[in-house]
Amino acid sequence: MPEFFSFISEILWGSLMVYLLAAAGIWFAFRSLFVPFRFFRDFGKSLKSGRSVPPGALTSWQALCLSLATRLGSGNLAGVAFALTAGGPGAIFWMWIAALISMATSFAECALAQLYKERDANNQLRGGPAWYMARGLGMRWMGVLFSIFLLLAYGLVFNTIQSSVVTRAVHFAWQVPGTLTGLVLAVGCLLFMPRGLIVLSRLMQWMVPLIALAWIGVSLSISLWHASLLPEVFETIFKSAFGWQEAATGTMAWTLSQAMTSGFQRSMSTNEAGMGSSPNAAAMAASSPPHPVAQGIVQMIGVLTDTFLVCTASAMMLLLAGNGSAESSLIGIQLMQQAMVSLAGGWSAGFIALVVLLFAFTSILANYLYAENNLIFLGRNSRGNLLILRGVVVLMVLCGSLISVPLIWHIADVVIALMAMINLTAILLLSPVVKVLAGDYLRQRKLGVEPVFNPQRYPEIQRQLAPGSWDSLPPSSR
Repeated sequence: MPEFFSFISEILWGSLMVYLLAAAGIWFAFRSLFVPFRFFRDFGKSLKSGRSVPPGALTSWQALCLSLATRLGSGNLAGVAFALTAGGPGAIFWMWIAALISMATSFAECALAQLYKERDANNQLRGGPAWYMARGLGMRWMGVLFSIFLLLAYGLVFNTIQSSVVTRAVHFAWQVPGTLTGLVLAVGCLLFMPRGLIVLSRLMQWMVPLIALAWIGVSLSISLWHASLLPEVFETIFKSAFGWQEAATGTMAWTLSQAMTSGFQRSMSTNEAGMGSSPNAAAMAASSPPHPVAQGIVQMIGVLTDTFLVCTASAMMLLLAGNGSAESSLIGIQLMQQAMVSLAGGWSAGFIALVVLLFAFTSILANYLYAENNLIFLGRNSRGNLLILRGVVVLMVLCGSLISVPLIWHIADVVIALMAMINLTAILLLSPVVKVLAGDYLRQRKLGVEPVFNPQRYPEIQRQLAPGSWDSLPPSSR
């Protein structure tokens, strides 16, 4: 079974996904008129002005933290370790490149999700790829297919990964049995899942930034403590990225391929740009200013935070400790713990275990919210189905302490690729709409006014929108 999923993963990621992600990112950078990069600083204004929102909506900050909760999980620590083991230090360089390219893709998908949002039976804002596939493209079948894959990913596979990584980290630090750790994590998630979107988003807005800052702060301190080694680390990253170290042995092309593949894989699995997950959070926010582009820019920050801060912090720990290859008998999170113990002492193994535990807790809760969101799209969000979903999430958390780690990651890579192919196809077909949104935002910025989206200016788009989704406009915009 592991060999089968490894084979499928190699086919999908060997070249297809790498080229598709790169092409989509470059395409949307031009298609969006570089608006997300030209007005990058607008994200601060959006976060500040979006503190007060109407009932049934999240603030921009809450939506960003919700999307970060799924991004900042075990993949930022264990996933980086796997990337270095498989692709060498050069994988980090390609992870950075993939993130830069994918920022424009993230902008496009989140702006579209905000545009095609609608209110559910409880007056809560809902939306995501399934909605813009159904409304924007008129292809509900595609939205249904995407929702099914998302339910498999966020209801099953990713929760198993989170649990698996936590149990191994806790066992390495404190020798606690994996089944006990899995049980505690499952019970904790079960207690919070019924609390609902608003309560959980308020929890995320505090927990996620604090955990991320703790990890970045400690990693930065350790890096500065070993600052004399940093020039050599960065030199190794760049040489390995292009296979210069292996050129003399004739393995340059293979090394370059492995580094690129590992970097793009782990980049997508952590920052999720193009995968269609973060648009679920983007659609739940009341954008401020009231324009889809504003929310696209805000969510784009998640890619930077995930890859350039959290993942880079993890990579520095491994490379400073000399664990940038497959020579160690440990893998994943335990390799990360071993690296930090060698750099900072025995306390750091427990610190990583605690960080991973908290990251996993918030990730599993956010995963559940994404899955619940797509049950609503499918019209299968009855109380009984929600109870089944919670039961499945708990079961997967328990299973995570028992299943082989490489098998889970191979399955995740396959599911991620399938989700991304569906979502990227949809947003590429909707790229004319992205161009209209970016042009509308740019026009108003040039006029010196706060951008406000008025669908009445674009009758073709207006006909696709949910009734009342963009009715609350200031008088000046009508």
